[in-house]
Amino acid sequence: MLNRSLTIWRSYRSLPLWVQVWVGGILVPVNAAAFVLTNTPSGYWAAWAAVFVVATNVPIMWKEQGMSKLMSLPHLVAWIPLHAFLLLRLTGTVGAQPLSHPELMLAAALLMVNGISLVFDTLDSFKWWRGDRQVPGHPA
Repeated sequence: MLNRSLTIWRSYRSLPLWVQVWVGGILVPVNAAAFVLTNTPSGYWAAWAAVFVVATNVPIMWKEQGMSKLMSLPHLVAWIPLHAFLLLRLTGTVGAQPLSHPELMLAAALLMVNGISLVFDTLDSFKWWRGDRQVPGHPA
């Protein structure tokens, strides 16, 4: 188990530095912030999306022993509907309670960060479907 964990860590660390910073310093923290605001509609649904992504990506990482492009597929499944919900929430179309300032900030951050990530995820998903199964940090 430790060996597989180290292999996954090495795969993550073999990614370009900007990707490591993006994932570890921006993407994960912004999505984790939803757990602080689960009392709001945006925080509640974003937390569920984050749980789904983790619950699906961890087994993929474990099986692939690293950062496979296959990990992008659950992001599409979770974040596209979340984006639709957040946009409806920001326009006042859904939700009985008005947006608080913290919920507004969370929704805006999620739309921006996950929106950028969805571009990368769409490209990675397409590459994976087209046969690119190389896992970073593993020999070709």
